[in-house]
Amino acid sequence: MSQRRAADSVEGVFREEWGRLLAALVRQFGDLDLAEEVASDAVASALRRWPMDGVPRSPAAWLLTTARHRALDLLRRDQRLATRLALLAVDADRAAGAPLPGGPAGSGDGEDVPDERLRLFFTCCHPALRLEAQTALTLRCLAGFSTGEVARAFLVPTATMAQRIVRAKRKIAEARIPFRVPGADELSERLPGVLRVIYLIFTESYAASSGDALLRPDLADEAIRLARILHRLLPAEPEVAGLLALLLLVDARRAARTDTAGDLLLLDEQDRSRWHPDRIEEGRRLVVDALRAGHRSSQRTGAPGRYALQAAIAAVHDEAPDADRTDWPQIVALYDVLLVVDPSPLVELNRAVAVAMRDGPATGLGLLDALVTEGRLDGYHLLQAARADLLRRLGRREEAAAAYRRALELVGNEPERAFLTRRLETLDES
Repeated sequence: MSQRRAADSVEGVFREEWGRLLAALVRQFGDLDLAEEVASDAVASALRRWPMDGVPRSPAAWLLTTARHRALDLLRRDQRLATRLALLAVDADRAAGAPLPGGPAGSGDGEDVPDERLRLFFTCCHPALRLEAQTALTLRCLAGFSTGEVARAFLVPTATMAQRIVRAKRKIAEARIPFRVPGADELSERLPGVLRVIYLIFTESYAASSGDALLRPDLADEAIRLARILHRLLPAEPEVAGLLALLLLVDARRAARTDTAGDLLLLDEQDRSRWHPDRIEEGRRLVVDALRAGHRSSQRTGAPGRYALQAAIAAVHDEAPDADRTDWPQIVALYDVLLVVDPSPLVELNRAVAVAMRDGPATGLGLLDALVTEGRLDGYHLLQAARADLLRRLGRREEAAAAYRRALELVGNEPERAFLTRRLETLDES
């Protein structure tokens, strides 16, 4: 077997099984640092052995067995570590009593490696950790990103990200954060944090906060993969289905969001034949399921969750054969419900843009100006960009130019900056 083929096999297993492998090791040994060390050693061993011996029938099981043997060797050599892990094992045993919601997770993923990833999701996204640490750990532990890759995702030096990850792991150890799935009474409070982290990873992929690229396909793919894993582990949770639907429906437009020169294209400028039909269809099925399940499960408002509603809005956009035939009344109605379920200035901003499309730019501008007066989105470039567009459509060129300039002061990534600059130059030339 060639070295290249062996490396490709290890890479494939690594990307698909890293989270399961790491979670199984943390479950057994109770220490994230140890689990990462021995998992990495197992991958290195595979790169040495598989070219000579061939890829085993169950590569994930081979890696798990190899990693376990390595961990036991380390524990025999380091009595202090063994003692600490023995104490942590008490917490792990207690936590193991919490049943997985929705029945046995991972039963379809193979019997050789237990699927403990749901516990790892909730460990990485524990509320005792800062949001940036939750996101970094999720990418590191569940997506299998290297520290350098996580650093690039956050646009910080690798050394800085390494320190953040070390601090987060230390917090888990010192606070004795349990490696467990929350009980049914806790799940409604803890699950939104997990969903938020995956959503933030995807948001950064969709429009990078800074840098030369608009899109981050690597982050988009990993966010969708993480959402798929979570949906397999919690198939009965409507907001998990809603999040996966949202990501698929938005990502379906990825290929059409820029032209051949890499310049940003707005929704009404995109070539819809380049949208991904399979992702749209899968997203539509999921959003229907999420809306139905959310309506049945909500006893307080009878309304579905925030991600299901955002997915429904994305589905209306994706179903329109062209921009002129978008069902703006339905989109505004969905935003009205979303404002009740998840009130925020960002929802108000998006609703105002939809109202402008339904009722005209003057009506939408009034709503945007109210947001400006309130000052809740002062540092957000898209508020000023939206105002500039409506002012341009109303023929108020000087005010539009001022709004474009303000948006340019706030924008982070270069493709959006170039787009706003072109709009401003076109306005000046007209």
